[in-house]
Amino acid sequence: MPWLDPRRWKLWSLPPVVLAYVVTVVAAATLVTLATARRTPAEAMNWPFLLLLAGGAVLHLEAARGIERIREIGAEGSPHAHMQSVWLFAGVLVLPMPLLVALIVISYTHSWFRVYKRRAVLFRKVFSAATVVLGSGVAQLVLGLLPDRSLDVDGPVGLLILVTAGFLYWFINYALVVTAIYLTNRHNPLRTALGNASDVLIVLASVGLGSVVAVLMLARPWLTPMLLLTVLALHMGLLLPQFRVAARTDSKTGLVDATFWHDVAGRELARARRLVSTVGVLILDLDHFKLINDTYGHLAGDRVLRAVADALKHSVRSYDLVGRFGGEEFAVLLPGVSTDEVRTAAERIRREIAGLRIAVVDRLGHDQVITGLTASAGAAVFPGTATELSPLLLAADEALYQAKNNGRDRVATATVS
Repeated sequence: MPWLDPRRWKLWSLPPVVLAYVVTVVAAATLVTLATARRTPAEAMNWPFLLLLAGGAVLHLEAARGIERIREIGAEGSPHAHMQSVWLFAGVLVLPMPLLVALIVISYTHSWFRVYKRRAVLFRKVFSAATVVLGSGVAQLVLGLLPDRSLDVDGPVGLLILVTAGFLYWFINYALVVTAIYLTNRHNPLRTALGNASDVLIVLASVGLGSVVAVLMLARPWLTPMLLLTVLALHMGLLLPQFRVAARTDSKTGLVDATFWHDVAGRELARARRLVSTVGVLILDLDHFKLINDTYGHLAGDRVLRAVADALKHSVRSYDLVGRFGGEEFAVLLPGVSTDEVRTAAERIRREIAGLRIAVVDRLGHDQVITGLTASAGAAVFPGTATELSPLLLAADEALYQAKNNGRDRVATATVS
């Protein structure tokens, strides 16, 4: 694994100024952690809070990792806003610094393994975690002005201290990340590195909700699971529609459309180049779909397309991307797979489609059940088949035609370039 070998880390490919900046921030976070380890020892009463917050952060990411994966890809070149600050800022308020650092490490480690599947650039995640540690450390210094850090904010002074701590927690993290992005991409305008205002509002809202989580944990800790449901509902309710709008979904199937699929595929190939990784592409076509429309009607055909789309989504991993290319043709993007693995995925999808039983109403209004669907698929893998997206798709499309010409209901793999 390249990330286990320091000699192969992408960190060393950074320009000297950026490398020095990243190392300085990580070193500063390390020193803050070590300096506070003795001064603020963890007490027994703090450990349940750590377990509650770590559990909330992990469950939150597990429930939203599919969306977060796509959002993180889409945020390439700008700060990636996520709602983990709900749990991290709550930790700022109720945990001593050593356990707070442990919470940050747990959150980022889990996201790197589960959300990004070790395909993110490791030093970026370490750097992001370090910026959160520094922001958290400054926030806790400000909170030290509260009497015994009791979160007694009934008065205006206490409220001002809490708001200041939350602002500095966000601003230090944001400013450090924006600086790194700008230094790395000086050819881009500064406004690109600043990101979207809506993303800033997401983080600020997360900080505010984190304050509520902390207060409730201290007063009524058994109600914390209810807040987890609240956070998940807000996340899915706010970000899922945002994702759907950004993704330009296909109205008939709910899958992303071809334009968005191409955009994400291009970003995945660029990422795979940096990580010296692979990307698999599948193009699938339903066999004899016109016969279904002619026999049962177009409404029944639309029902079949939706059922096939659902089968495709359930047959691939949460971070794979399924899109509709038009008509009865679909495309699947599979990061980090070999030729054998992409073929295995295609065979699994083909069998899933073959096992569908789809209840429809035909053109005469009669209830019918459509079975025996078959699909043909063409597979190609970056960089073995091709090193650019267009040739890769052409190779997968040519393999699809081979599968059709060889009798349909089969998978064909593109030849290696």
